[in-house]
Amino acid sequence: MTSDSTITMFGAQWCGDCRRTKKQLDDLGIEYRYVDLEADPAAADVAREISGRTNIPVVTYPDATHHVEPSNADVEAKLRELSLI
Repeated sequence: MTSDSTITMFGAQWCGDCRRTKKQLDDLGIEYRYVDLEADPAAADVAREISGRTNIPVVTYPDATHHVEPSNADVEAKLRELSLI
């Protein structure tokens, strides 16, 4: 689990929701750590531990919350709540 103050996104290039969320974070200029589950298959276990599910993307936030397959509105609301945008 991430215990630092960074946003971490677990995803894969083949995943449309992952590409959408990654683009949203990039477009908003949000700093985050991207964990490519294709390049690091063991990280899928970490993402599953966090979310309890196999769905991606999994996005973790500095306040120890997370989203699984979030909509753009979900991500934006969370970033606003954390005063990141």
